[in-house]
Amino acid sequence: MRIHILTLFPNMLSGPFSESIIKRAVDRGLVEIALYNIRDYTSDRHHVVDDYPYGGGQGMVLKPEPIFAAVESINGKSEVPVILLTPQGRLFNQMVAEELARYGEMILICGHYEGVDERVREHLVTDEVSIGDYVLSGGELAAMVIVDAVVRQLPGALGAEEAVGQDSHSSGLLEYPQYTRPRVFQGWEVPYVLLSGNHAEVDRWRREQSIIRTLRRRPDLLEKADLSREERILLERMKRGEE
Repeated sequence: MRIHILTLFPNMLSGPFSESIIKRAVDRGLVEIALYNIRDYTSDRHHVVDDYPYGGGQGMVLKPEPIFAAVESINGKSEVPVILLTPQGRLFNQMVAEELARYGEMILICGHYEGVDERVREHLVTDEVSIGDYVLSGGELAAMVIVDAVVRQLPGALGAEEAVGQDSHSSGLLEYPQYTRPRVFQGWEVPYVLLSGNHAEVDRWRREQSIIRTLRRRPDLLEKADLSREERILLERMKRGEE
């Protein structure tokens, strides 16, 4: 997979992408991440990338010319998805991460200042994504979040392939509680079922704990969760306080 990122601040991104899972994925040849400084695609001596908005108002707006030039230098003759990172975009979640992971290549544009010239949206961008209902100084942090979530989905990126499916939100539920050594810490013991060696019981316990945790912390997720008939009955009993 190839991920191209257009930004005014490439140094913000180089550090996070040279650590942990993303670095291992890059080293294994699973993903290539290329950073492009939008200022390099300006045509004036001062490398101006922004200007005052027509009609007045506060702040500055990113000019269309360098963004078009940067994307066109990457795109060539192929049709690569061009994604603008903006608070006006569709909300990023696990399903969107899995969708983007199916692309062989994509371009991320990090917005900044008061946004980009509308002609970028109308004639260049193919998708717009937001990582949440809040405003950041720029799209660089959003790019880090999206790249991390997407790279995790690539086969071979994680040490244990099953870990992807067990993550919170991957199954529509929050992840079950996790424990490790010591067996007893300050008087608090690990649940006995996890020490029993009965894998079927462990799986059942973990599934039930995921449902319980989701009900308590994110009940809105249960509306779309893939639950069996027995699990739906269990859920209704928990709602009534019978469990």
